[in-house]
Amino acid sequence: MAIRALFFDIDGTLVSFKTHRIPPSTVASLTKAKEKGVKIFISTGRPTQFITNLQQIEHLIDGWVTTNGANCFIGTDTVHRKAMSRENVDHIIALSDKYQVPVIIVGSQDIAVHNYNPQVDILFREGLGVVNIDFTKLDIEDLKGQDILQMTPFFNQAMEEKLMPQLSNCTAGRWCDDFIDITALGADKGEGIEAIARHQGITIDETMAFGDGGNDNTMIIKAGIGVAMGNANEGTKKIADYITTGVDDEGIQHALQYYHII
Repeated sequence: MAIRALFFDIDGTLVSFKTHRIPPSTVASLTKAKEKGVKIFISTGRPTQFITNLQQIEHLIDGWVTTNGANCFIGTDTVHRKAMSRENVDHIIALSDKYQVPVIIVGSQDIAVHNYNPQVDILFREGLGVVNIDFTKLDIEDLKGQDILQMTPFFNQAMEEKLMPQLSNCTAGRWCDDFIDITALGADKGEGIEAIARHQGITIDETMAFGDGGNDNTMIIKAGIGVAMGNANEGTKKIADYITTGVDDEGIQHALQYYHII
């Protein structure tokens, strides 16, 4: 079956961790795919406010799966949105206070940081290039009345294993050793790409998804073809249909050529 839609994670898939840019071969490959009528979608753990590094391909993008599937949209049309329960939000905030670690809270309109410390800037401003936001000024009070779509506590693996059984109807995705993304059950990248495909009249068998981290696994499993980057973690590689080369080694181009998309 022909592939009609491509879904791409951002960090470590489209965008290099080394250069913080999209490799020229990837830009050229997506342009060729678009010219052939294939739709291009982003599928990221970043909320929209954190998407700062796609200027090279913005004109090619047909739609968005953001906050790990909790907020999916095409243009101004919301395709899928799922909020966390107040009980789970309050519990994560209480644990953030107990352990004195930061938690990034994504509301339906705004972002907040609770228990800010410099690690937030080190990881997001310096590491991921989110330079458009002053994390020291994002107050949790600004989220009053908003749905909470995602919480990112700076919990390690051991803390995650203790936390998740305490939450009801939540799922977690980890693509960084320093923090986890928590969303409501039913809000993950797999659900996101399925919702977008359904909205576009595309079967899931006609989709192809690219990723490199644990939060990409649900879409790599669900897509018609799931591709792991050469720089992906071992768990993601194990469940992929195809392992391409790394983001800095023309990985997107190689995979699209292998499957005759371009």
